[in-house]
Amino acid sequence: MDEQTAGEVVELRVSYRYVTAHPWVVQAIGGFLSAYFMEHPDFRVQRHMEELESGGHLWICEVPPSMKILRLLKRLKEDIPPCHTQQIATDPPAMPRYLIDCPE
Repeated sequence: MDEQTAGEVVELRVSYRYVTAHPWVVQAIGGFLSAYFMEHPDFRVQRHMEELESGGHLWICEVPPSMKILRLLKRLKEDIPPCHTQQIATDPPAMPRYLIDCPE
């Protein structure tokens, strides 16, 4: 992405509890995000990592200005087992964070 089309950097997290309940979901989300890039070339996954402390996984993504992250999450939820998504409160200028977890 160049300076003129730079989008928002967003953190997408999956809880350890959800990964433990559905071990295949990490590969499914990675595949989904790769396919999303094929549909929307301005979308980028900067990094994927497993957090050793929490056991969860996170993806750092660049979302172009024309794309809504909530739309991406809605489509993702159609491809994975039932889950609860929420935006994690952050102090500006921190990047927005979203958590995927088991439903209550």
